[in-house]
Amino acid sequence: MATAFSTDGEAALRRELRAAAAPVPRSDLDGFYEMDRAAAFVRDGGFRKVALQFPDELLADAVEVAGRMEAATGAEMYVLGDTTYGSCCVDEVAAEHVGAEAVLHYGPACLSPCRKLPVLHIFGQQPLDVRRCTEAFRELYPEQQSCVVVLYDVVYAHAMGELEQQLCPEYPNIIFSRLVCGDPTGPTVPGEERKFGRQFLVEAAGGLQDYAMFYVGAEGLALTSFMLTWNCCPFSSFNPVTGCGRRETLNVNRALMRRLYLVERARDASVVGILVGTLGVAGYLTVLQHLRELLCRAGKRSYTLAVGKPNPAKLANFLEVDIFVLVACAQNSLLDSSDFYRPIVTPYELELACNPAREWTGNYFTDFRDLLPGARAHVELPPAVPAAEAVPDVSLITGKVCATHLCGPLTSQLPPSTALACRDQTRALAEISPAASFLESRSWRGLEQQLGQTPVSKAVQGRRGIAIAYEDEGCEQ
Repeated sequence: MATAFSTDGEAALRRELRAAAAPVPRSDLDGFYEMDRAAAFVRDGGFRKVALQFPDELLADAVEVAGRMEAATGAEMYVLGDTTYGSCCVDEVAAEHVGAEAVLHYGPACLSPCRKLPVLHIFGQQPLDVRRCTEAFRELYPEQQSCVVVLYDVVYAHAMGELEQQLCPEYPNIIFSRLVCGDPTGPTVPGEERKFGRQFLVEAAGGLQDYAMFYVGAEGLALTSFMLTWNCCPFSSFNPVTGCGRRETLNVNRALMRRLYLVERARDASVVGILVGTLGVAGYLTVLQHLRELLCRAGKRSYTLAVGKPNPAKLANFLEVDIFVLVACAQNSLLDSSDFYRPIVTPYELELACNPAREWTGNYFTDFRDLLPGARAHVELPPAVPAAEAVPDVSLITGKVCATHLCGPLTSQLPPSTALACRDQTRALAEISPAASFLESRSWRGLEQQLGQTPVSKAVQGRRGIAIAYEDEGCEQ
């Protein structure tokens, strides 16, 4: 199944919205949405226009929250009813459409740093049974000397202080992670981990590999990213909705095998589509340029596509593309592409396929900012070598010899008799590519106005219903 990042249009049309089932009791709106803290943020910043971003499950309270915020601050509040990409990311593009000076982001968040606007995250205080969570932890870790790092979904951050008070006296080697909104300041110290908006310090001599991970939250994309990134650590979790704790049985090795298979698919691809999955996460333009350069040096065609929320129907329009790479936040990068016509990989997987200097070490990176210059995981591209000196690459999927890597510009790989053609009268040279020609020939012109040519007629009642089931279709049949 595709993840929530990829939505099905038919499912959206058939979904029932029940306004009566409010997710938050009306008497607790001030506490759940932290009205006092949000109002202080707006007043202290002197903001006159503020965008309020809600996920779908909290939109029922948007009008009342906006009204209370306007009364408390005197500023104009604009509700962002639909997000361009995943709801966990701050939608700066939609906020700029109304000239907003700041964003109040409600609900679950990936905590990716933004580029322009100041942001206040209000996660929503979802209930957590601390007593039951403590009991589940004791059952999973009966040895009190166990070394454990506690991770949690952001909606349960408000209860971590009480949980820490319950567990720390019994478990001296337990570490609670802290949330970091935006880029953390200050240099890192040995043993410090800063990923996914979480920060914690491991002081053990053996490092993080000597620790287990305990996650408070439901199964989802966040937990999957954590398990792939810290795949050397055993994981367990407590689901606050069901009240059950368990050792995570997701076979990380099988998941990694699936991702490494996609790396081989990317290595065999000749045409790559770069999907823009975010316009708000800092550094996304830099990684787009980095991927273009990487693909050019690897002898592959690349096309940048901005399609909003990707789904199988949208990407099926680009059948000439062999594989897609998704540039999105850390939580939305691991898109399950089993429902798509072409695989979708992460920037890190594309680097494994196209950068010979990057070797598989067992570490996995879902945050594309780890690949940028200056980051700890950045690996420079090796110098280009002539095609005659390049080492042949054999596909592990088809067994055929693939195009060699890093052999200079793409035009140097093709015979001059077929690679070049006269483009214009100035004798400029252009490279011929069937895929490029097909994409360039596509266009959408929309409705032709034909002013003065269309006869004027009276308005008539058209068909009623939705496109997949008009009301009069049964009668016609």
